Amino acid sequence: MNAAKLAALALLSTLDPTFFAEDWPQYRGPNHNGVSSEQMPLWPKGGLKPLWHAPTANGFSSFTVKDGRAFTLVSRNVEGAPREVLLALQADAGKELWSVPIGIAKYEGGGDDGAGNNAGGDGPRSTPAADGQLVYAISGDLVLGCFGVSDGKKVWTKDIVRELKGHNISWKNAASPLIDGDLIFMAGGGEGQALLGINKLNGKVVWKTESDKMTHASPVAATILGARQIIFLTQKGLVSVKPENGAVLWRHPFRFNVSTAASPVVENDVVYCSAGYGVGSTAIQLSKSANGFSAKELWRATGDKLANHWSTPVVKDGYLYGMFGFKQFGGGPLKCVDLKTGQEKWSQSGFGPGNVILVGGKLLALGDAGQLALIDPMPTGYKELGRFRAISGKCWSTPAMSNGRIYVRSTKEGAAFDVSAKLSSR
Repeated sequence: MNAAKLAALALLSTLDPTFFAEDWPQYRGPNHNGVSSEQMPLWPKGGLKPLWHAPTANGFSSFTVKDGRAFTLVSRNVEGAPREVLLALQADAGKELWSVPIGIAKYEGGGDDGAGNNAGGDGPRSTPAADGQLVYAISGDLVLGCFGVSDGKKVWTKDIVRELKGHNISWKNAASPLIDGDLIFMAGGGEGQALLGINKLNGKVVWKTESDKMTHASPVAATILGARQIIFLTQKGLVSVKPENGAVLWRHPFRFNVSTAASPVVENDVVYCSAGYGVGSTAIQLSKSANGFSAKELWRATGDKLANHWSTPVVKDGYLYGMFGFKQFGGGPLKCVDLKTGQEKWSQSGFGPGNVILVGGKLLALGDAGQLALIDPMPTGYKELGRFRAISGKCWSTPAMSNGRIYVRSTKEGAAFDVSAKLSSR
């Protein structure tokens, strides 16, 4: 390709927000890090108009989007009993395409405890993952299911408790299936088989290892110092394994208390993790030698001020951006924190335990009361570019960005907002 064509393509990528359009096929996006390569134009003063709204009764499952379909988990009465249900919607219209029950909807408290901003419904916490012509979901009772994308027809299921002597956790499973290559990765098995690599086509266990008890945190896949790895955050702490066979690459202890729900965050050779209930957060730096990996702790903060309850932050240019704090419903802060030092750079209240993603270098923040904000992430100070009320209900889910559309959901409804056309700026 000649220089003129390259220059034209480069210009197009800056003008057309859908030039890098992509699916959002699993929890926290195509690269497991909450980052989208799509572009995000400035919003009109009044905010964005919804492309569609659709009922998504109960639950904290987020949307995943693939091949024109948006998937999430809800709870419904099916044949007179409350069930967790895998739901497929038209991504461009919100019309329900199909639904299939995947488990019993019973949660032993947690999601609807208390009153005020903490009340407002309970339901499935896990997010589906789509790959090829198949979609996968983990029920609250640790049953992993595989279904056809087009019709929801069951392909296979694997009951982790019954088949692998699994141990569930208080408030039941909230972790989402992680797909990387040919395998699905999840925790929850019993002694000697706690961490699992499962063939995504037939459900057969390819490897099983370790005896760590699970948490509510979803695993992540990352390439660190040239090595592809799957990183779990268990009740023992961080543990990284080889994706092909489950061999442990490195470990780093991290205290468990009641619930750990935010996923690990990776930036180059640094790994960050956090938990509420007084645990706090830490960042480690990895090195590699002939003897394998070793981890050095860069900093550790205890208590709930610098902690992520279940809101996994994103990282940009060496800084963490996300919802920090513990049980600060409705008013909890969005913060910027130096990844390598733990130094808080700024804090902006008014979000609660919602979630963030990074789209085209801009921060998209969904507050727990349904407010959606667009922020220019920089360590020098909070700079908001737009804000509007996107949906009603309690939002403990994570936004998704796919093919020029923002997808959000609550315990009441889901919605999509089209930003594929160039919008007028303020």
